[in-house]
Amino acid sequence: REARVEALFILPENSPMEHILDEMDIPFEGELLIKRTMSQEGRNRVFINGAMATLQMLSAVGGRLMSVSGQHEYQLLLKPENHLFLLDEFAALSGERQEVSDLYKAYQRLCKDVETLGQEISRCKAEKELSLFQMEEIETASPSPGEDLELNAEKKRIQSSEELKKTAEEAFRTLYEDPESITSSISQCLKRIERGAAIEKAFAEIAILLQDAAARIEDAAFTLRGLKERLHYEPARLDQIMERLEILARLKRKYGPTIEDILKKKDALKSLEREGEEKESVLKELLARQEETERRLVEASRRLSDKRKKAALEMEKAVEMELDQLHLKAMRFKVIFQDRGSEDRSKTGLIGPDGMDHVEFLMAANIGEDIKPLSRIASGGELSRIMLALKTILAGTASIETVVFDEVDSGISGAEADVVGEKLLTLSRFHQVICITHLPQIASKGLSHYLVRKEIADERTRTTVSSLNPDERVLEIARLLGGREITRSALEHARGLLGYGLK
Repeated sequence: REARVEALFILPENSPMEHILDEMDIPFEGELLIKRTMSQEGRNRVFINGAMATLQMLSAVGGRLMSVSGQHEYQLLLKPENHLFLLDEFAALSGERQEVSDLYKAYQRLCKDVETLGQEISRCKAEKELSLFQMEEIETASPSPGEDLELNAEKKRIQSSEELKKTAEEAFRTLYEDPESITSSISQCLKRIERGAAIEKAFAEIAILLQDAAARIEDAAFTLRGLKERLHYEPARLDQIMERLEILARLKRKYGPTIEDILKKKDALKSLEREGEEKESVLKELLARQEETERRLVEASRRLSDKRKKAALEMEKAVEMELDQLHLKAMRFKVIFQDRGSEDRSKTGLIGPDGMDHVEFLMAANIGEDIKPLSRIASGGELSRIMLALKTILAGTASIETVVFDEVDSGISGAEADVVGEKLLTLSRFHQVICITHLPQIASKGLSHYLVRKEIADERTRTTVSSLNPDERVLEIARLLGGREITRSALEHARGLLGYGLK
């Protein structure tokens, strides 16, 4: 109910894979074990050195472990956008390319930050006029906490002054002025109590209390008289209060239901003003950093471009030399740098994450023909040999550990196949090479030989992979040479090929 595939890779010292796995927090001690399980329900699980991994992590690791050269990669070779990467691989410019990429990303981030901050500053400037008006309005009114409560209380006192004056006057008469006032009544009562005090001591204590009460009532009465004299209806002051309350009410309608809200708005406006000034300062710093990063980006792109142009000449010679050995003597290979739209190499608008260059591989298949794009010239067999030539010249610089070739024998035979086999053998000195082929000249060059069969049994197709021993290998090479019937001459030829291939 579950399929499982495991692959063990033994990597050389100082392999780039160590850094990649370290970033993924995956243990590494020279060996790399990749396991993937697939259930009938469609569940997939991936393990790298025993640690659970994602398909994205598997793709990242696998892409650095193996390179498959088949029909798909040949199609990639036809696309000019892939040619610049191949040139950089040949020239070992991954460090310079990464430097440009990092600077480009940093420059783009700064451009975005400058644009965003510029928009915020523009918004602040657009709001500044309104903010200044609001600030001036609040500062001119200069409200203070609790002012409205005090004014409303004073307004109520003025509006009620006549009624309060009348109340004070009536109370004064009741307490003191009327013939039968409370003060007069207490005075008469006190005289009788004092006479009784000569007989009963308790009356003396009561007399003291009445004397104190009389004094307090008299104080209250005269306080009321003073209040009555001070209470006046003041229409001018009332108008001032009403006008001030209207100003405060207008501010409340605009900035909040309370004076505290108005004062908070004032603080916010001041903060907004400071924020605008701070943003202007930050923008100056960003623009300076943007200018410096742009300068470094342009310089790094120029250096990278100069190295590419120099390496392109070397690559042309190296590829043509390989093609010559692959029986494509008449083929010319050129690396063309195309202008991105301006002769001014300082314009960052023409620089991308891979620099300022646009590169395309062109070729002429025959003498006397003009160079043209690969897609218009190369046949399938020629493409496979061009790819092999590129793989060969990249062998010492590429970081891929295992290279898989599929259909490398397309469109070739005889001596050409023998040369292709030699090239694959040379390539295997730098990488592990796995080649899928139907040509005996190529198959005989391998150190190990596996036979892949498709068999139909019980109405199901099964694929088997068998490791061939030396005798089985002779038979398989002979079969490739002679077809169904394996002749003595085919066997002798096979032994000859294998003897040559195993030297």
